[in-house]
Amino acid sequence: MLIVLAIKALLLALIPLTLVYLSRGQDRYRRLAWVMVFFTFDLIVFGAFTRLTDSGLGCPDWPGCYGEANPLLAHEDIRAAQVAMPDGPVTLFKAWIEMIHRYLAMAVGVLIISSLLIGWKLWKQTGLKRYQPWLPILLLIFVCIQGAFGAWTVTLKLQPVIVTIHLLLGMCLLALLSWHALRQSAGADLYSAAKSDEPAKPVSGHAADSALAKAPVQSLRIVAAIALSLLFIQLALGGWVSTNYAALACTSFPLCQGAWMPEMDLAQGFTLWRKLGMTQGGEYLPFAALIAVHWVHRCFAVLVFLVVSLTAYLASRIAEMQALAGALFLLILLQLFSGVATVYFHWPLLLAVLHNAGAALLVLHLVMLNYRLASTAADTGAEFHQQLSTT
Repeated sequence: MLIVLAIKALLLALIPLTLVYLSRGQDRYRRLAWVMVFFTFDLIVFGAFTRLTDSGLGCPDWPGCYGEANPLLAHEDIRAAQVAMPDGPVTLFKAWIEMIHRYLAMAVGVLIISSLLIGWKLWKQTGLKRYQPWLPILLLIFVCIQGAFGAWTVTLKLQPVIVTIHLLLGMCLLALLSWHALRQSAGADLYSAAKSDEPAKPVSGHAADSALAKAPVQSLRIVAAIALSLLFIQLALGGWVSTNYAALACTSFPLCQGAWMPEMDLAQGFTLWRKLGMTQGGEYLPFAALIAVHWVHRCFAVLVFLVVSLTAYLASRIAEMQALAGALFLLILLQLFSGVATVYFHWPLLLAVLHNAGAALLVLHLVMLNYRLASTAADTGAEFHQQLSTT
């Protein structure tokens, strides 16, 4: 079974690998880096669809489905489980959703291994810094840890803390892959400039008067880093809402259960190590605990909205970052709207999946902003030292 699953993952990964290989241009490695970002984003969105359709236990074992690499081969076992528990988590439809999610996850792993091997070869051939294997090695370690939590998600029967960590690791993997792809894009641009026949431009003595130099880049770097950190806390809170099925604990907005401060059980709601729907003592989780989980996520969303909006505003003051700032502000507005609409319309599947996709896009854009700010700071420092050397 493991060999069959590995072959399936390899065949699925060969599709983007072949397209990258056949693409025009010399820098195929950069294209591969962005393909991995695209696949991981798709994996996160499909993972949300898997979780929101209660398909996480569509195949109650791991890595296969009732010991098979294909739900069709396990049809009799799935059918028997569905007959025994008609309202249970196992159906053929849910089994396929769960296995497709696993196929995509394994394909991402194959792409990361391919990126590591290709990057290592290019680093040995060229010695270019952007091909250094340390980040791809970290990505490989990360995807293995993510796979382990995917297995524990099934074997521990959707234990909320495991599922939430699984979601967070997926978002972290997207952030690292985005940083890797941005690093390749920046390195390719420098390489193209170095190969061009244009003479190098001298460093101007008035470089400090440029838009980037006049802008409070250092302050914006701090704010952007805080915004990304707060977003990940909010992702953890959102994952905790989803994995505890607390999305409908508050069915109105802005009030919750008719009050600004509803009756809540914060202690039970945020006890991490417990089974799904149960307290740590083995009793059923009280509804007040679900209200607490939902209410904290909702309140923290206000803080994230304000900080990300401030980040977008400060970035918009820099001409070179206005487009990214506009996209960031639009995304945080849409995320707020989709969150409110999810509550107002009683958690429809499409809106819930879009809310997860919006969170992933926010991660991607905040990583892009942080990368550009880090690169700007590095370029400013290099320019400063170059000016000192010429005076």
